[in-house]
Amino acid sequence: MSALWADLWLAPFLEFGFMQRALLGSVALALSAAPVGVFLMLRRMSLTGDAMAHAILPGAAIGYLAAGLSLGAMTIGGIAAGLAVAVGSGWVARNTVLREDTSLAAFYLLSLALGVLIVSTRGNSVDLLHVLFGTVLALDDAALALLGGITATTLVSLAVLYRPLVLECLDPGFLRGNSRWSPAAHYGFMALLVINLVAGFHALGTLMAVGVMVLPAATARFWVRRIGPLLATAVVLALLAGASGLLVSYHADWPTSPVIVLSLGVMYLLSMVFAPHGLLRQQRTPLSHLKA
Repeated sequence: MSALWADLWLAPFLEFGFMQRALLGSVALALSAAPVGVFLMLRRMSLTGDAMAHAILPGAAIGYLAAGLSLGAMTIGGIAAGLAVAVGSGWVARNTVLREDTSLAAFYLLSLALGVLIVSTRGNSVDLLHVLFGTVLALDDAALALLGGITATTLVSLAVLYRPLVLECLDPGFLRGNSRWSPAAHYGFMALLVINLVAGFHALGTLMAVGVMVLPAATARFWVRRIGPLLATAVVLALLAGASGLLVSYHADWPTSPVIVLSLGVMYLLSMVFAPHGLLRQQRTPLSHLKA
C-alpha cells in the first residue's frame, strides 16, 4: 500500500523535472495570487479580476507578434495592456455617464477580441492554446524566475500596504478622507493584480489565471472570518489544489490548467456545504434574533 501511495503521489515529482518545475510554479502562484485574491474578494472586485485577466491578452499577443513566444515581450505587453485597461476604464467612469463596471466590461471585451484576433491571424492553433490555457508543465528556469520575482514583490508590497488595504476593504471613504495612503493602496493593489494575472497567464493561461485568485479566497471564506487566517487558508488551499491538480492531470493525461482550477472548484463546493460557515452549519445554527 505504501509503495502504491508513493508511486501515485511522490514518484511524478521525484522522477520528472517538468513536474518539479510545475510544482514550483504552482507554489509561487499560491503564495502570490491567493492573498491578492483575498483582498479582491473583500473589495467586492472578483469579477473585476476576471475582466482584467482577459484585458492582458492583447498586450501579450502583441508581444508574441513582435518576438514570438518570448517571456519578456509577452510579460511587458501583458502588464502594459492590463494597466492601460485599468487606467482607461477608471478615466471613462470618472468623466462620462458610464459606471466603472460598465466601462471595464467594455474595455475587457474589446481587449479579449483584439487579443484572440491577433493570435489567431498571426499564429496557429497551438499558439492560441498556449495563450488561452497556459503551459504550466513547460515552465523553464526563466519563467520560474519571473514567477518568483512577482511573488517576492507581491509579498513585500502586501506587507507594506497591509493596513491601508484592510481599512479600504472596511471603509474606503474613511481612508480617502483621513489618510494619504488611499491612492497608494488603490493603485498599488491594481498593479499587484495586473502582475499576478500576468504570472498566472504564463502558467495557467488567460482563461484560467483568475481562478487561482478567486476560488481559494471564496473557499477560505467558508472556513474562517478573520483576515489573517483568511489569507493563510487561501494560500494552503491554493497549494493543495496546485499539487493535486498536477498529479491528477499527470495520471489521467488531462490538460493541467483546467484540472487545477477544477480542483479548486471541488474544494469550493465541498466547503460551501460542509465548512463551519457553509450551508449545513448555517441551517443548523439558529439565528440569534430569532431566539426566544
